[in-house]
Amino acid sequence: MARKVFFSFHYDRDVHRVVQVRNSWVVRANGEAPPFYDKAEFEQAKKRVGGIEKWIEEQMKGTSVTVVLFGAETYEREWVRHEIKRSYELGKGLLAIDIHNVRHPQTGADNQGKNPLSYWQVDRGGQKVPLSSIYSEYDWVRDDGYTNMPSWIEAAARAAGR
Repeated sequence: MARKVFFSFHYDRDVHRVVQVRNSWVVRANGEAPPFYDKAEFEQAKKRVGGIEKWIEEQMKGTSVTVVLFGAETYEREWVRHEIKRSYELGKGLLAIDIHNVRHPQTGADNQGKNPLSYWQVDRGGQKVPLSSIYSEYDWVRDDGYTNMPSWIEAAARAAGR
């Protein structure tokens, strides 16, 4: 089943890697690329009333899963944290994919970063548990994201009851 997916990532540092991940969907037979938004659209959102939060809410409408594509600095990004929090609050499926080994055309692979899902903790049976221990994490290169991402997304959606 085709899913509408929201991708959360650090634009400035990782966009080249993210484009490679996104393009892996485009070349598939019967594949449909998930929505992808550029920096200009994000910058315009900052100027509108309600700004980035409103823009994020709009982009998340109709999605069943949020895929956090993370690299070296993604953990520190305020808006990535916000997107994760909202996805959890809205009951969306969540998963994290480490993209540090996806080769940038000029700089190659990057340093590995911390899974941004580990920033947030929720109460589970009286214990604080990081989201990273609840939701799956994959490595795009090592775990063959090109082949497996559709099944990862489907599993996240089903786990969320979507």
